[in-house]
Amino acid sequence: MLIQSILFIAGITGVYFGAEWLVKGSSKLSRDLGIKPIVIGLTVVAFGTSSPELAVSLTASIKGSNDIALGTIIGSNIANIGLILGISAIVLPLQVERIIMKRELLLMIAISFGLFLMAVFDGKIGRVDGLILFTGIIFFISYQVYNTINSKRKSGNSTDNADGKTCITESTDKQSPAGRKYLLFNILYILIGLTCLLIGSHILVKSAIFIAGRLGVSEMVIGLTVVAFGTSVPEMATSVVSVLRKEADICVGNVIGSNIFNILMVIGSVALVRPLNVARETLFFEFPVMLLFSVALIPMIRGSLRVNRLEGCLLTAGYFVFIFLLFYR
Repeated sequence: MLIQSILFIAGITGVYFGAEWLVKGSSKLSRDLGIKPIVIGLTVVAFGTSSPELAVSLTASIKGSNDIALGTIIGSNIANIGLILGISAIVLPLQVERIIMKRELLLMIAISFGLFLMAVFDGKIGRVDGLILFTGIIFFISYQVYNTINSKRKSGNSTDNADGKTCITESTDKQSPAGRKYLLFNILYILIGLTCLLIGSHILVKSAIFIAGRLGVSEMVIGLTVVAFGTSVPEMATSVVSVLRKEADICVGNVIGSNIFNILMVIGSVALVRPLNVARETLFFEFPVMLLFSVALIPMIRGSLRVNRLEGCLLTAGYFVFIFLLFYR
């Protein structure tokens, strides 16, 4: 038990520094390439921090631990909003771009309801469902790339001439050797950060499962709590570091993007490998809680387009109430 506890702490340390380097590299890379930080958060960072969920859920599914695979994703999505976004807002109120309200947040809610309907229909998430979900992540990434290219095309080449009229000019500047050097350094930061996140998360989750197993906890509860928390530590570290670095866009984009990736990519991949059976109690408790946390963000950011400290406290408190009910319902 002592060795596992040491490994648990080592895993958290690796995850933190991985998040630090990932955010640093991502934010600088986005500026160097003229890409909005929110896009980096919704794609590169969200994919990287969702990788532990993918690895854990696939491994659990292959080994026949259906409850751990499904519980990890549901629990992780709840933790992303309730715990991570809540704590981030407590550290520093989060300003949200209006486009997030109109597009990514509503998309996340729609995908969450779609997953719930798939599960309710026949009590499982089958291979056809998995194919639909996985196809969705391909479209999501493609749209983000297209939207970024389109935005750069509209704003990057527009200049004013002497008459005050706007004209389109073709840039002739080529990237300098120093610019290429910084670009490679930023990419290296991202790769090292992702590697530390994955290794740290693996050690963290493995030791956490061992410790929880010794306490005689069920697989679903382990998946919803210990494993979900362990795989959400990358999102938490990344989001908190983003807030401390005044990169709120990466923080919000990371949470929303990670939830989208968890459902479309992770559950989609797992269901393609082996269909996931959904227990009745999961349909009537864990799924509704996940949907409730997702919908709760709408009134919080609709008016002032920000999540303040009070709302952050409410989200965090709601998460701990959920954990309490898991053990004492």
